[in-house]
Amino acid sequence: MARIFITGSADGLGFLAAKQLINLGHNVVLHARNTTRAEQLKAKLPEAANVLIADFSDIHAIHSLANAANEVGVFDAVIHNAGIYNSTNHYKGELPELFLVNSLAPYILTALMHVPKRLIYVSSIMHLQGNPNMDALMKNIQHHHISYSDTKLHNLILSMAISRLWPKVYTNALHPGWVPTKMGGAGAPDDLQKGYETQVWLAVSNEAAALVRGQYFYHQQPAQYLPAANDLLVQEKFLQICERLSGVTLPM
Repeated sequence: MARIFITGSADGLGFLAAKQLINLGHNVVLHARNTTRAEQLKAKLPEAANVLIADFSDIHAIHSLANAANEVGVFDAVIHNAGIYNSTNHYKGELPELFLVNSLAPYILTALMHVPKRLIYVSSIMHLQGNPNMDALMKNIQHHHISYSDTKLHNLILSMAISRLWPKVYTNALHPGWVPTKMGGAGAPDDLQKGYETQVWLAVSNEAAALVRGQYFYHQQPAQYLPAANDLLVQEKFLQICERLSGVTLPM
């Protein structure tokens, strides 16, 4: 039985992955952004080990979540699933909410939580439209020029950087597909089950194909991704920006 933590698991793909992992007999710790959603989640998945609460638009709450997760212990797998889509013009302090929730929160949690055996970052095929110019990132943050595609590229860059820096951890990213969730919309054409099965597979499978690092998957198969995510300079600049904005240093 594996111990697994899934961010953004109150609904959508995170919830479905959690439900499947619980059904498989694993110890799953969930995450919701407020107490109301946490209580609803406990009612829907009473078999979950716990529900931790943090609003990722509050940087202090992200820090607190890392502490709460560490009190649970060391996880076998952490799935960084939480994300928002259309808050480009909403700011929390000096940071765009979109960047804070989608890009910076996974970095902070990765840096502050006990290192797990497996790390999974939920990216998107939309990362292909993301801007890999890290020299322009701070300016783009200040001028409302951060897009969802940018943040999904950031998830991939973070995954590739961690897979290089922490070679003992199975670290990978994935594109779940355009699936019919609240974020994807009812008319989304991709297979919902396949959308969350890759998260589950990377979290617990002992197949050789899942016990890898530095890969980007779509429906359990390696997929093409923006080559800039593998650029050492891009990775280092992104980590430096995250450290500067969060005050958190990634352990090496």
